[in-house]
Amino acid sequence: MYGGMWLALRTLSGPGWVRGSSPAVLKRLRDSAVVQPGFLSAEEEETLSRELEPELRRRRYEFDHWDSAIHGFRETEKSRWSEASRTILRRVQETAFGPGQTLLPSVHVLDLEPRGYIKPHVDSIKFCGATIAGLSLLSPSVMRLVHAQEPGEWLELLLEPGSLYILRDSARYDYSHEILRDEESFFGERRVPRGRRISVICRSLPKGMRPGEPALPPSAC
Repeated sequence: MYGGMWLALRTLSGPGWVRGSSPAVLKRLRDSAVVQPGFLSAEEEETLSRELEPELRRRRYEFDHWDSAIHGFRETEKSRWSEASRTILRRVQETAFGPGQTLLPSVHVLDLEPRGYIKPHVDSIKFCGATIAGLSLLSPSVMRLVHAQEPGEWLELLLEPGSLYILRDSARYDYSHEILRDEESFFGERRVPRGRRISVICRSLPKGMRPGEPALPPSAC
């Protein structure tokens, strides 16, 4: 468990999906770190999982990432999708990105094995722009954000299967973020057992990059 105080940003049915170290942090990041539970229907989650599985199955899980940020993963960049999946991704774009934002043409797909995790890191502005939006498939997980200069300031997001998370602006560049390993996977007092987790991540174009330019290696978003 992280920190001594747990505060819900919003209370809906169930435990809520965002917790933080203080009301000030919750207020500051209210629009920068967002979770939309139930964004996908069970059928939509199955559509994405079924389309991704053959491509992911051809890859082995790795335990050394190029920037040491991920453990127990396989990943790919995907630009060709079925019409059903494109419909889902268009809805992500309409929900998470502003009308003036251009998206990277490929979608980052990250597959974490049950023991896999993402270490704390701050995204590089070279790899993706001010906004990322990720769909969570298969397993629940907890994402933790910690201020890079003030480690006592933190936020945690409960990412259930079928949920959409959005990180913008300050949440992207002023806070590190990580996906907790199974033995650390708690949301307040609630144990969140980790299984295999797939995330489907859309990213805005980095500042200064023009559409069509070669993509740089994906960040561990």
